[in-house]
Amino acid sequence: MADYQAQIVEFKKENVDVIALSVDPLDKAKEMVEKSGAAFPIGYGLKVPEDADKVGAYWEERRGIVHATGFAIDAARVRLVTHRDVSRANCERAVAILSEVLGAGF
Repeated sequence: MADYQAQIVEFKKENVDVIALSVDPLDKAKEMVEKSGAAFPIGYGLKVPEDADKVGAYWEERRGIVHATGFAIDAARVRLVTHRDVSRANCERAVAILSEVLGAGF
């Protein structure tokens, strides 16, 4: 989450809002906000697999987790879905891909 926060200015330049969803309960989600400095909304308490399947996120049964999944959504539909490790490099790639594929100010 800290990597997304670190790139928030670049996302905003492309008119991209960032939100996060987590399987963590509220207290753990609050800890994540404190540790990462995230200034974007973080939903908590996702159920695996029910909620993960609803949003199309990759999940892992053994650990009961949802893997990092990125979506680009416009008013009409989901335009891009990525299933990758979350890192600063991937956040930077996400900004570049969104800008290139969907156009600036999508």
